Amino acid sequence: MAEAHQAVAFQFTITPEGIDLQLSYQALNQIYLSGVRSWKKRVSRMKNRVIKGVYPASPSSWLFVAIGILATMYMQSDPSMGLIAKIQQHLPLSLHVSLSSQGQTMVSALVFSTLLWLSLILALRFCLKLLLSYHYWMFEQHGRVSNTTKVWVTLMRLFSRKKPLLYSYQTSLPHLPVPGIQDTLSRYLESVRPLLTDSEFQQMTKLANEFESTLGHRLQRYLKLKALWATNYVSDWWEEYVYLRSRGPIMVNSNYYGMDFLYVTPTSVQAARAGNTITALMLYRRKVNREELTPSRVPGTVIPLCAAQCERMFNTTRTPGVETDVLLHWQDSEFVAVYHRGRYFRLWVYRAGRLLSPREIEYQIQRILDDSSPPFPGEEKLGALTAGDRIPWAQMRQQFFRSGLNKKSLDAIEKAAFFITLDDEEQGMKGDDPAGNLDRYAKSLLHGKCYDRWFDKSFSIIIYKNGKSGLNAEHSWADAPTVAHLWEYTLATDAFQLGYTEEGHCKGEVDLSLPPPQRLVWEISPEVQTQVCSSLAVAQALADDVDCHVFPFRDFGKGRIKKCRISPDAFIQISLQLAYFRDRGGFCLTYEASMTRLFREGRTETVRSCSKDSSAFVRALESGQTEEECRRLFRLASEKHQNLYRMAMTGAGIDRHLFCLYVVSKYLGVDSPFLHKVLSEPWRLSTSQTPVQQLELFDLKNNPDYISLGGGFGPVADDGYGVSYIIVGEDLINFHVSSKHSCSETDSHRFGAQIQKALQDIMTLLSAGAKSSSSSKGSNQPQSKKLL
Repeated sequence: MAEAHQAVAFQFTITPEGIDLQLSYQALNQIYLSGVRSWKKRVSRMKNRVIKGVYPASPSSWLFVAIGILATMYMQSDPSMGLIAKIQQHLPLSLHVSLSSQGQTMVSALVFSTLLWLSLILALRFCLKLLLSYHYWMFEQHGRVSNTTKVWVTLMRLFSRKKPLLYSYQTSLPHLPVPGIQDTLSRYLESVRPLLTDSEFQQMTKLANEFESTLGHRLQRYLKLKALWATNYVSDWWEEYVYLRSRGPIMVNSNYYGMDFLYVTPTSVQAARAGNTITALMLYRRKVNREELTPSRVPGTVIPLCAAQCERMFNTTRTPGVETDVLLHWQDSEFVAVYHRGRYFRLWVYRAGRLLSPREIEYQIQRILDDSSPPFPGEEKLGALTAGDRIPWAQMRQQFFRSGLNKKSLDAIEKAAFFITLDDEEQGMKGDDPAGNLDRYAKSLLHGKCYDRWFDKSFSIIIYKNGKSGLNAEHSWADAPTVAHLWEYTLATDAFQLGYTEEGHCKGEVDLSLPPPQRLVWEISPEVQTQVCSSLAVAQALADDVDCHVFPFRDFGKGRIKKCRISPDAFIQISLQLAYFRDRGGFCLTYEASMTRLFREGRTETVRSCSKDSSAFVRALESGQTEEECRRLFRLASEKHQNLYRMAMTGAGIDRHLFCLYVVSKYLGVDSPFLHKVLSEPWRLSTSQTPVQQLELFDLKNNPDYISLGGGFGPVADDGYGVSYIIVGEDLINFHVSSKHSCSETDSHRFGAQIQKALQDIMTLLSAGAKSSSSSKGSNQPQSKKLL
């Protein structure tokens, strides 16, 4: 092949006259440039390690300390209180011989300055860790900030003045604390009270008390021991047992999706959209590698969040195993894997250490689109192996993909920076049925044709025929906010920085001498083809069963909600409780994902949104109680929800603690009826908010149409709903609802309508209260003053 010949740096032939050596200067130049690029990376990483290691100080601060010490000594003063003289006495003999007494003093002073500087850095880092361990600020009311929190805010601002690298805060973040077992059990019982009858609650209380008095404290001791030893006592077990050990399909059940802009498609040229998207993603990878990204923070504060999930964003693949999958991460690759019409390609996006221009990548993508070669036998639907059950895929990989052409081609996919699908369909909000098209768009991103995505990759990009785009992300390596941050940057860079020509093509010049994209070659045996068909049947049945409904809610957004002095998230979550009650006639265990990235290597915690306060409000509203009473109960429910969310964020959640106790019990080989019952309870309403993290990248005032649709996921329970939402700007909330057709009790469109009605009814209730309050103030009646 041409690529193989170009990779040979030299050739030699033995002749009667001797050895005829032929050098390929182009190949040697490529080797030289690759080496230079590699050394630049090493130097950059070494520099970043130094900068991170001394943060919140800077390397240049050593110079100030040294100058200060030397200046003090010049003024005939000893700031070391005799330590410099002690250091001088213990200098190597060679320095005593080669240096004068003054030189020895200078060296000793510099050694002392370095030791003092390192001591100051350790003190600063310890102080920063203490500051980041303070979380009481989150529980204080607006306008009633304590003096302690005011001092803390001032110190945090001082420590945050220097611009940090992406991982500067990592070693200063506190470890996730292990909650008290009695606290967790009492919070658990409180959370399930509105879901159980009196007899069921008494039985659960009995199980909890028996667990605490017998097995609980023993398991807790082991868990505290792990917390002392491990960076995070939850994350590694969560990744392994919740994600990697799952033997069912990860398509729909685990993977999730992200959508393009709602109203705008920057270009209708498929190859051009792919060119800019790939470029933006590679620029983001460069920022991650150089640690140029600003660490994510709690919105509206200077409090940093853990950035550990960024480490495995690119060049990562989930590989199947019989008992458990494994996440493999490679060094930066210079290519991406591309799928089009049943064929796989390796597309090099670097040449001679230079990232190709968007126009050059578009040119290469177009060559793939124009390639009319047919798929190899068994190649077209090979990706179905990643969509079906994990054990058959693991067995096929072990038996047929460990050597030869199959291994080389599989390595090209798994070691690629990411995966690209060039889809032949058109998607987006278009035509006479925009709502229905959004539903089809969601299903396409969630599962596609079940064989035209590589679901094992950390994330796959889908570029549609009409230029619309989206992504499908594997869940084990990171949570949605990390992927959302990447996708926000990609969309903004594509639309506002890279841009397109008037004809819709990428900008830049093209080097026509670029070698064509490389077709991946396979030898697919009949056994593999049989398993591909079986995996596809499993995946297709799962995909056909998913009912997706996506709708933008435009009646009002967070602007109007905040005017009611209500948290937008609490407003939506209570609305979901009302919608579910109307849809199913009762309440259910509700999962809302909250982050624990205030702690090192933190991931998520569960907020149990169905509380006794939210259920009390719903029952009051549905039973026709007075509006004033309903408003009072709503505000109590809102405050309760906010408190639950804050507790989850600060390590005082329920479910991760109980999950880890359950894992310890399995390691010890003991059974707990209580833990078994807790972990077998189905989450019939699973919800998640997709945060908008980089508002500065989107100028919604001047570009109001560039609004993100957010993303969604499949239902967690067979008889439940999955609900994802994103709050965009001041006047829009986008919802993604999923359920299963096979359950006669669920319907995503019906539940979507219930959500909209619940939002409107609660806003009407609160707005009526605001008008009543306003009119009462104007009438100046004594009774009104008492109510206020």
